[in-house]
Amino acid sequence: MNQEEITQLFDQQAANYDRQWQKMSAIHNGMYFFIESLVAKLPSDAKAICVGAGTGKEIQFLAKRFPSWTFTVVEPSGAMLNICRDALAKQGMDSRCYFHEGYLNTLPSTDTHDVATCFNVSHFIVDIAKRTAFFAEIADTLKPSGLLIGSDLSFDISARNYQSALTLWFSVMSDADISAENIEKMKNAYANDVAILPQHEILSLIGRAGFVSATPFYQAGLIQAYFARRK
Repeated sequence: MNQEEITQLFDQQAANYDRQWQKMSAIHNGMYFFIESLVAKLPSDAKAICVGAGTGKEIQFLAKRFPSWTFTVVEPSGAMLNICRDALAKQGMDSRCYFHEGYLNTLPSTDTHDVATCFNVSHFIVDIAKRTAFFAEIADTLKPSGLLIGSDLSFDISARNYQSALTLWFSVMSDADISAENIEKMKNAYANDVAILPQHEILSLIGRAGFVSATPFYQAGLIQAYFARRK
């Protein structure tokens, strides 16, 4: 899928997205548990940029715990961004956010940030050179030594046990009441439109994009999370 097709897909899913993934929330809650420690030593008035923010779950989490942080919210799906903005407004957090509907390369020049988040986004970029360039764009939004925290689908798809892992992953989704139709769509996407890479390849391309010390810190099923510092 190209960028426009991916955006259209998330526009279509936006209204039911949070409800659909509610029973999978334990995956992200476990990741957030570690993230709170990762960001604990950032300035009390840190500036964060959230790339591919979706409905803004990570922003709600961080904004509650760090009441003086401000956020640059980048999301190409207008429908997703509207839900994100409304959810933050209901909690009185929207005034701390700058909302940008579009991709990172269309973001107007802003101050650099202390931390960037990018959850389950880069695996949609199948071309390795473009994926590396995407992380380089994130690096450009950060201060020197700024923190990147991200996650992606990750596995060695050439490994003998990949099909076993994939079967379990889709079984978990089925148990979480994600519809059979959507699971079939995801199976097709995983085979054709998503770049599922081994952990070491993801960390390597992040390093080539201008980061150092890329480190995995969390895994749940096929989701693996990592952090790194801008050079």
